[in-house]
Amino acid sequence: MACNPLIDIKDVSFRYRYDKLALDGASLSVPAGSRVALVGPNGAGKSTLFLHINAILRPQAGALFYQGQPYRYSRDFVSALRQKVGLVFQDPDTQLFASNVFEDVLFGPMNMGLSSRDAGQRAEAALTAVGMLEHSREPVHFLSQGQKKRVAIAGVLAMEPEVLVMDEPTAALDYPGLISLHEILDMLHKQGKTLVVATHDIDWAWSWADLVYVLAQGQVIAGGPPREILSRDDHAALGFARPIIGEIYACMNQQGLLPPDANRQMPRSVEELTALLKQK
Repeated sequence: MACNPLIDIKDVSFRYRYDKLALDGASLSVPAGSRVALVGPNGAGKSTLFLHINAILRPQAGALFYQGQPYRYSRDFVSALRQKVGLVFQDPDTQLFASNVFEDVLFGPMNMGLSSRDAGQRAEAALTAVGMLEHSREPVHFLSQGQKKRVAIAGVLAMEPEVLVMDEPTAALDYPGLISLHEILDMLHKQGKTLVVATHDIDWAWSWADLVYVLAQGQVIAGGPPREILSRDDHAALGFARPIIGEIYACMNQQGLLPPDANRQMPRSVEELTALLKQK
């Protein structure tokens, strides 16, 4: 992990009214330019943590830092923070409200005080980036779930944030929608964006993430590179299944179907596994 993280969360606790602690001393760091995946069972606190990162919620204990500076909750600080840290909700209908696609994406830049021309250019660029420019004038409620998610991402991208935080971005998407989302995230990563996602898609997190954190009962109980975290023997106790490619690899290795190599690491893609088979 980076010594000077872009986002640093230290011992954050939060309780919704009359409920048990949703976050209970949660701590994690997000290096600049990294791809970070948060995994864990439902109710672990991932969504609540994201609401803190975007300053929608304020911790009742602990603190958050952006580029080493502590979060403050004045209107000016929160406004500036949300231009740097964009949040995409799990349900895009929570985020989309305008009468058509272009107006929805335009709202953020206009709210930043940009001119109509500059805001419009940002909206067009964001819609182009997610492949939705041709749908600019369509009513939002006519879109598919995958299209809505892309528009929600565009609405955040139009603010030109440094960090994109996404809650379950792959949920309820069909295969073409998943491929489109993966391509968008790869593009953003190449542009230097920092990406933080909560996901139940362990196979995708295995192949995609640079860093994985496991949340359970409001606490961060493990964190590190995917090979270190997602291949653990106690994965079931941590609330997730090991990646399928890892199970296949282990079985093939036990059956002697792979060339011997005590120092070899578990492959992170089908391509890597196929390459190993060709060495046999």
